[in-house]
This record gives sequence, structure tokens and C-alpha cells, in this order.
Amino acid sequence: MNRSTRTAAASACLSLAIAACTPSNPAPSDSSPAETTPVPSASSTESASPDPSPTTSEQSTATPNPPGRKASNVPMEKLKPGEKAPQFIIVSFDGAGSHAKWQEFMAVAKKTDARFVGFVTGTYFIDDQHKTAYQGPGHKAGKSSVGFGGDAQRIATLVIDLNEAYAAGHEIGTHYNGHFCAGAGPSGNDWSTADWKNEIGQFKKFLTEHKAINGYDDSFPELKVPVEHIKGGRTPCLEGKLEAMIPAWKDVGFTYDTSMVLSNGLSWPEKIDGIWEFQMPVVNSPAFDKPGYKSPTVMAMDYNFWIKVNGGKDDKSKTAEMTRAARETYDYMYEQAFGGNRAPLVIGNHFNNWSGNAFNPAVASFMADTCGKEATYCTTYQDVIAWMELQDPEVLKALLDQPAHP
Repeated sequence: MNRSTRTAAASACLSLAIAACTPSNPAPSDSSPAETTPVPSASSTESASPDPSPTTSEQSTATPNPPGRKASNVPMEKLKPGEKAPQFIIVSFDGAGSHAKWQEFMAVAKKTDARFVGFVTGTYFIDDQHKTAYQGPGHKAGKSSVGFGGDAQRIATLVIDLNEAYAAGHEIGTHYNGHFCAGAGPSGNDWSTADWKNEIGQFKKFLTEHKAINGYDDSFPELKVPVEHIKGGRTPCLEGKLEAMIPAWKDVGFTYDTSMVLSNGLSWPEKIDGIWEFQMPVVNSPAFDKPGYKSPTVMAMDYNFWIKVNGGKDDKSKTAEMTRAARETYDYMYEQAFGGNRAPLVIGNHFNNWSGNAFNPAVASFMADTCGKEATYCTTYQDVIAWMELQDPEVLKALLDQPAHP
């Protein structure tokens, strides 16, 4: 599949991967999922088109690392023509509001010098008493499908976790704010460019002004994640139309997104109207190529594994089966990419305890066993972009033009 065809395919409705939205979810805690994010109805890309040529090193969008932050784990070296690219693995978590999960995955990553990405929800910086500070586009003030930050203690803990993660080299991105999906509209698919600018503006305000909004004094910990270092994210339920979102992203200095859906296989990202799009892959997993499943096709996201196994039911008798299926899918993806086109693996997750904590252990074990392998780097979107933009244009073009690997 060529790149323009792949862009169009990303906007088609993927019935094999679509799951129903859960309209209401709890605020972040360690005893419940920070979010229940389903997969999307896919976005339209009618007015968006792939850039004709990749960005060169002279046009790099990389953000300099501030003093005190751990350096990238990716060797920033140019490939020679025909040389194999490193195998990048980008593990990310939507919502990113659980203290226990932040600590767990930072400990896992530290063992292999891995990096991962937390897409934090902006409303988690606003305490319940001040929830009317947020008004999602088309919604009443104080409404959110995933709740708010709880009390000052919980928000302070989140700030400390984010500071620790950022200092360790992990990336902080956005999962936006109210998590309004189809059925709780107006949702991302309904929003205009002005609506997306409003949503992003509120997200940034909550990160920079939450102390004032909540009435906290100087003893409250400072968030040390520079808001200008947030360069992209994943939209709630993977909703949104590129023709509406891209102008908003460019206006705020975003450089990437990871909300579109790749119709099938593993592929390198593409640059669409100046934005790097890391599409969520749909793969034919051997874990589901067996009796009891209609097809082996699944999106590589924890929620989709859950839907695939039992329709998203909280059934602890299926926990072990779900964990095995997720891990087997990740292993298959790695083997296919490493032995094939070396496309960066995009693995989407949530900090959750769904169905007896079936899915986070699969991610943790995959990271522990894979991130330290030869020529393999578990890293961030921004570091993969920096590596790509370092390459000579013809070398990068050859990588990006490779067909999706089944």
C-alpha cells in the first residue's frame, strides 16, 4: 500500500477494530483505571495530504533537552544507504493518572534504559471543587467523561510523578481534557479547528495555572515539565478530523499525532501537512488466529484486546488468557518488524486494572524482555522524530516508502 492510499485507509471505518465508547469514567486513582478509552470511529482526512518529501536535518523540529533531564537513549547517527534502521518501540499510556502505574513502569524502564510516553489528561490537574474551570467545546462547564483530579494530595502526587518521569527522559504528551466520545457529544469528530484550539489551550492552561485555579499556595509542588516540550498526543477515542485538527496542532507548535488508524500491518509514520502521523497499527495476531475468534485482526491497544477476548467484560477467569494474548501480539509485532521493514512499533495502552489487571503486566514483561535487545530502542515519539529528521532525505524517504509489513 502506498502512502497516499494508506492515508485514505486511515480514515475508513475499521469495523474489525471499533469498540463502543464508555461515556463515563472515574477520576484517576490507583484502584481503578484512570480512563476507559475505547477505539475510535476513524477520522476523515479529505483535505489532508502527505508531504511530498521528508523533513531534512536543517528543518529539525527537535526540542533541546533542558539541563538535568536524562538524555535520549537513541543513538543520533545517520544511516548509510541500504543500512538497516534501528528497531524503535514506542510504548504509550493514555490518561496517565495513576501513581502506582507511573512508579511501576518507570522501574521497568530503568532496568533496560528504556523510555515511554504518558499522554496526560488535562482535567486531572483541576480538583473537584474547581471543575467548572473546564468547559469542553459544546459542553457545560464542569463536565468531563473522565472526571477531574480529586483533591490536592492526588494532584500533588501526579505533579511529582510527572516531574520524575520527565527528568528520567520519558515523554509527556496530551490526551486532551474531557474525553468526550461518540455518544457523549459533541465529541472530537464534531469539533472544528477553533474547538481543538480551545481544547488544547485549556490543556496548557491547566498545566501552567492549576495552582492558581485551585487556590494552592507556594508550598504546592511545581510542575517541571515545560509546556512547550509537549509536542503531540492521542485524541480521546482516537476521534477527530485531520482537516480540523492539523491547523490547531500547527498553531500550538505540535509536531506529531498518534490517533489515526493504519488499516493493516506495521508501517513507518508519514508526514501529513507538516505533522508526523504515527498511526495505530492493526495486525493479524497469532494470538487470535485460533478457534473461538472470527478473525486474527486486532488493533494493538489494550482496550481492543479486551474487546476481542470477551467484549470488554470484567471477567477475572479470562485474565491469564488476555495477558497471554496481548504479550503474544507484542512479540509477533516485534518479530515481524525487526525481520522486515523495521517500522517503529506503536503500542497504545492505559494505566488500568481492567479484568483483573490483565494488560499492564503484558506490556511490562514485553518491555523487560525486549527493550534491551540488540539494535532495539524503547523510546519516545520526539526522539524517533529527531532521529528521522537527522537522516539524509533520500535515506529517510527509502525507509518511509517501505510497504506496511503484515
